[in-house]
Amino acid sequence: MREYLDLVERVLTNGVYKTNRTGVDTITTFAEHYSVDLQKGYPLLTTKKVNFRSMLYEVLWYLSGDDHIRNLRKHTKIWDAWADENGNLDTAYGRYWRKFPSAQINPTTGKYEVVEIDQLGRIIEMLKTDPNSRRMVVTAWEPGNALSSKLPPCHYTFAFNVLEGRLNCHLTQRSGDIALGIPFNLACYSLLTQILAQEANLDVGMFSHTIIDAHIYVNHIDGLKEQLKRTPKALPTLEIARKPIDQLQFEDFSLIGYQYEEAIKFEVAV
Repeated sequence: MREYLDLVERVLTNGVYKTNRTGVDTITTFAEHYSVDLQKGYPLLTTKKVNFRSMLYEVLWYLSGDDHIRNLRKHTKIWDAWADENGNLDTAYGRYWRKFPSAQINPTTGKYEVVEIDQLGRIIEMLKTDPNSRRMVVTAWEPGNALSSKLPPCHYTFAFNVLEGRLNCHLTQRSGDIALGIPFNLACYSLLTQILAQEANLDVGMFSHTIIDAHIYVNHIDGLKEQLKRTPKALPTLEIARKPIDQLQFEDFSLIGYQYEEAIKFEVAV
């Protein structure tokens, strides 16, 4: 996918060296942006193999609202490094998507009470009843959690917008690992956009992505340079069973026509 390769090239060309908490240095640029037209196909990278299976299980875990990885780790180890010995995860995206803790005043007692907000559920309701709304925002950033979490949310807020019957999504990410994380983020939120569009009887539109700290780990540079030599192939299509979002299972997703180059090994910086 050309948009991704252009992003890689910009960071390789313009990035400056920067240290970070992992101990593996990066080259970094500020506030990178790209967008892709979801009408042209499902944007799973073709210049290297992306583990669609693992990504799909991760999305379904988000949708579940779980704050642990005990079920997820049966299918992928992607979050093992940040969970505790019991599988609990202090920054579980789905928990905030589906059960965001909100302090609200009880009109009877006049005291604050914590209630859980299903942000994603409210987005679906607005898409069906008020698609012109400019308030369709989901956040995974809770300041108290961010102060104590081993890994506060990287992709911390996203918003939806409907134009001419098409659902567009914009994701804002505070920190983005170009080699490993961004291909998953792109695939994840494009999939989520398609799920919500289908639920609301809309077509898919654009996926737009802003990465505040866009970085390439120095031990990923050679692999990404190899990837830049490859020619993107035609994008696959993604078919999703017509079910309510909370009834979707792994078997309800079909990736069709995925052609790709061989995988490139990138080490995870923890």
